Amino acid sequence: MSSEILILKPVTDRLSRMDQAALRRRTIVFVICCVVSYGVWIAIRWQPIPGTQQPLWSIPLWGKALLLGSLTFALFALFRLGGWLIRDSRKLYVASTGVRSSNVSVRWYRYLNPIGLLYNLYLHRDLLRQFVRREIEARYRGSSLGLVWSLVTPLLMLAIYTFVFSVIFNARWRGEGGESQGTFAVTLFAGLIAFGVFSEMVNRAPTLIVSHPNYVKKVVFPLEILSASALGAALFQALVNVAILIAAHLLIAGTMSATIVQLPVAAIPLIGLSLGLSWFLASLGVYVRDIAYLVGLVTQVLFFMSAIFYPIEAVPEAVRPIMRLNPLTTIVDSFRRTLVSGEPLEWDAWLVTTLFAGVVLLVGYMWFMKTKSGFADVI
Repeated sequence: MSSEILILKPVTDRLSRMDQAALRRRTIVFVICCVVSYGVWIAIRWQPIPGTQQPLWSIPLWGKALLLGSLTFALFALFRLGGWLIRDSRKLYVASTGVRSSNVSVRWYRYLNPIGLLYNLYLHRDLLRQFVRREIEARYRGSSLGLVWSLVTPLLMLAIYTFVFSVIFNARWRGEGGESQGTFAVTLFAGLIAFGVFSEMVNRAPTLIVSHPNYVKKVVFPLEILSASALGAALFQALVNVAILIAAHLLIAGTMSATIVQLPVAAIPLIGLSLGLSWFLASLGVYVRDIAYLVGLVTQVLFFMSAIFYPIEAVPEAVRPIMRLNPLTTIVDSFRRTLVSGEPLEWDAWLVTTLFAGVVLLVGYMWFMKTKSGFADVI
């Protein structure tokens, strides 16, 4: 009996030390949450109480304690949830083989973990970087000018759209007679940059897996990075286009608005929406080959229904709510605001669009991960 106690004693001591360490970590996190909550209170205490003109600091002491306590426990719950998501991500994705991530026995809801999605891409960051570079180089491989075509093509398209809409159709963005053709061109081009990323991603997606059958046969190859690498190549071309637009706007207006720093924020819903749909359509394209024709048709419809060639104010007021249901309308308008108009983002519309894009991203990723184990049987 005494020998068993001696054997179990180191184990119990180790568990006790682990429990004490976990308790210390949770205590430190809780204290940090208290400090952050108090800092938030200091920042908002002068804000009026909803429905009244009284500031928040005028509420009774019990109200202040309830507010601070609720905020503290909410932050602490977020910390705990984040820790659980991180631990689940490490269990789900194995860096050495990658077999676990394609296992059909994995519950579908585990792929809805946003941290797991990022963690999976992080594990394959070197492979993803190589594929993005290969995607960019493959576009102009064998040509004499090479990457110079990435500058020539958008410049040519900008000139064509300017001539057709501002010269032939005599179009004006806001109906102002003094508006120059160059102003109309850069305004139009800003919307085309955003839509170009989306259209390239969704149009390539249905054939993305089918065109790489050799990767499908390799069990350990992470097929999900094909869509991510396509996004990287599309964003590279978008950055080139943005540089061209900035140069053109400087030549026309002589200045650049400070709102351009909000461009990465404006691109967040575009990235989420494009990548989520790419994963979904790439998987669906393996089983339903006709989906590529339908996607091309829908993309053409969205091209004219996303307020690219006209401002949303030009649409009849009764139709505007329907136009707003298209997330690309908000995305295109956000690009136009940050790059050309010098207006801040419409944060309420941006937030709704970003939440929708986040749902599309997670659902598309979950669908791809749960169905990719059957690709080899179809291709």
